[in-house]
Amino acid sequence: MTAITRSDPLRVGIGGPVGSGKTALVDWLCKRMHGQWEIAAITNDIYTREDAEFLTRSGALPAERIRGVETGGCPHTAIREDTSINLAAVAAGDKIPRKGGPGITRSDLLVINKIDLAPLVGASLEIMEHDARRMRGERPFVFTNLKTGEGLDWIVDFMITQGGL
Repeated sequence: MTAITRSDPLRVGIGGPVGSGKTALVDWLCKRMHGQWEIAAITNDIYTREDAEFLTRSGALPAERIRGVETGGCPHTAIREDTSINLAAVAAGDKIPRKGGPGITRSDLLVINKIDLAPLVGASLEIMEHDARRMRGERPFVFTNLKTGEGLDWIVDFMITQGGL
């Protein structure tokens, strides 16, 4: 990848259902890249800031670099219906590529995590890949597995080169 210079923030959308490892992946990325680049994390919860508090307690980033957005409803529904609260915080995300939420269609990179669980829950990586390509066009996406490290170096390389970091 060739590095580019950007004036706007690089947005990485990390989607998936409850328990799919989104917060763990954000924690890993922040710890891996903090100190070298200016990073902020924005989380979405219904009525709490639990994920933001987890990232703060884990030392992923300084507290002032983490924002918890309370959506007041199911996060993926709230994000799709009224994106202003998240876009204002430079955040995005959604559950399934074909739903086409802002994390799917507007993020600079879409991360689909915990691919090791797909066969166990009857999810098809081929369908997710097809849907991601259809909804994102030329925008990149990556499948990841935090336990084995699959895709993680690709994310870091992407953030370095495409984020002008």
